[in-house]
Amino acid sequence: MKGYYFITDKNLSRLGNLSDVRNAVKAGVKIVQYREKNADAKEMYEEALKLRKICKGVSFLINDRVDIALAVGASGVHLGQSDMPYKVARKLLGKNKIIGITVHNVEQAVLAQKAGADYVGVSPVFETRTKPDAKNPVGIELIRKIKQRVSLPVVAIGGINLSNAKEVISAGANCVCAVSAVIAKKNVKSEINKFQKLF
Repeated sequence: MKGYYFITDKNLSRLGNLSDVRNAVKAGVKIVQYREKNADAKEMYEEALKLRKICKGVSFLINDRVDIALAVGASGVHLGQSDMPYKVARKLLGKNKIIGITVHNVEQAVLAQKAGADYVGVSPVFETRTKPDAKNPVGIELIRKIKQRVSLPVVAIGGINLSNAKEVISAGANCVCAVSAVIAKKNVKSEINKFQKLF
């Protein structure tokens, strides 16, 4: 697991989720996470189904919603600290699906690894306005501390852009996600390519 980690956000997107994901796949992204906080289940299901078809050869994860992941045959889910417990999600999804967990400190990362998570998302590294409910920035030092304690891949997210991504990767992040720095721009594919070149 390495490189740019793509997360959708239709509120920030210039061209919409389908176009963004097509461009992400063209840019060689290996993981796409469908994050949708404001749609009802039917809307989510229908859009997720279209996105999954675009994600050939790419891991397609659903944020929070295990039911949608199961319904569309996604590669797995990404869970936050207040989402469904890992054990329950694993039981429903089976042992072969990917489950990532957002962590805000070393203890949560250690617990995620013990539980059996496939990777951890460290969030928010810097201040971010993309996620209204984001916690206080954890800083790149936390990435270093987590890498000392767990062997799981680390995805860094929150306030990351081209000017600070290099230090995030140097701190040990296997993947970076920079939502607004990519999908709010005119050319999503070329913006992703800039991040991919840092690895």
